[in-house]
Amino acid sequence: MTFQTTHAFARTDRSRLGVWWWTTDHWLLGATAVLVTVGVLLSFASSPAAAARIGIDDQFHFAVRQCVFGLGAAMIVLSVSMLSPRGIRRSAFFIYIVAIGVMAALPFIGHSAKGAARWLLIGGFTFQPSEFMKPALIVLVSWMFAEGQKGEGVPGVSIAFALYFIAVALLLVQPDVGQTVLITIAFGAAFWMAGVPISWIMGLGAVAVGGLMSTYFLFDHVHARVQKFLSPDQADTHQITRAAEAIHAGGLFGRGPGEGVMKRHVPDLHTDFIYSVAAEEYGLVFSLALITLFAFVVVRGLYKAMKLTDTFEQVAASGLFVLVGQQAFINVAVNLNMIPTKGMTLPFISYGGSSMLAMGLTLGMALALTRKRPGAYGGAGEFDQAGGLA
Repeated sequence: MTFQTTHAFARTDRSRLGVWWWTTDHWLLGATAVLVTVGVLLSFASSPAAAARIGIDDQFHFAVRQCVFGLGAAMIVLSVSMLSPRGIRRSAFFIYIVAIGVMAALPFIGHSAKGAARWLLIGGFTFQPSEFMKPALIVLVSWMFAEGQKGEGVPGVSIAFALYFIAVALLLVQPDVGQTVLITIAFGAAFWMAGVPISWIMGLGAVAVGGLMSTYFLFDHVHARVQKFLSPDQADTHQITRAAEAIHAGGLFGRGPGEGVMKRHVPDLHTDFIYSVAAEEYGLVFSLALITLFAFVVVRGLYKAMKLTDTFEQVAASGLFVLVGQQAFINVAVNLNMIPTKGMTLPFISYGGSSMLAMGLTLGMALALTRKRPGAYGGAGEFDQAGGLA
């Protein structure tokens, strides 16, 4: 008796969907699907407690919404990953312009929460434009760095820095220091990947450190969070203390799905502190597996990016994967009380439409740039017609 392995698409299938399937990295695609699924499942664990804290009668209010956001993110990943590098650049330009325009208008029309105007309220949903600006910025600055290397008179580096400083200025107006730190790290990674002199990298690093230190004196909430982190015995650490208790209560294998107790006392348990909910209900083993999954996405993504021969594709893909990895690191580090609180979501896991959809955009772009195509990996490759939508 013989067995045959069947696939959704034959290797000779030259339809857009068939070409996409055989040119996309299945491991990265599968890992992304797992992250979206885990985010939806954990929303069912956190939604009842979060709804009760806020006073919402429907205990699965956030879970239902997260299901919708997860479906939207999946659609974005699939559609964006089918684009060609040119299509990615065009999309990034449009998204950046729109996001920057909305961010500029937020001081006048934005929805304020917790002392910051970062959101636009639309039909009962809050939209955070800076989430979508991040991947668009990384793609655009990578494009400019690549153009500057060609020596054809395009001031790529100058334009890239201008795009970055515009984004930083608008983020600090909100204020949103956490996102500023995040895009600075991703921008620095793209800058380094572009092959600039090490002296420039050191200069950018010094400016970034100086700028970060200045926020301690310029923004009261940054000062308060740093002081709370450095002197926990002299400040109210209710949020991080409750999160630590929830993580500790989970033990090795957790209390079980829906059996979390300490999570009921964790503020923002469905957003910034979803990791503590996962740790309490599923334990240390699951928590480490989740961290490993993020590490796998970043390491494999960077490995795929390093094999690319086109400068733009290599730099942009690397920057996007660094963006995802760094955001995950910051969120987990906050939950473990390794750094001051920053109010940053865990990619695909935390509740939030803007975060979920923007992460779908980020990995969709990264998957598109790391697809197999003629010459992408130093040869014509198996798919001589593989490309993408313009």
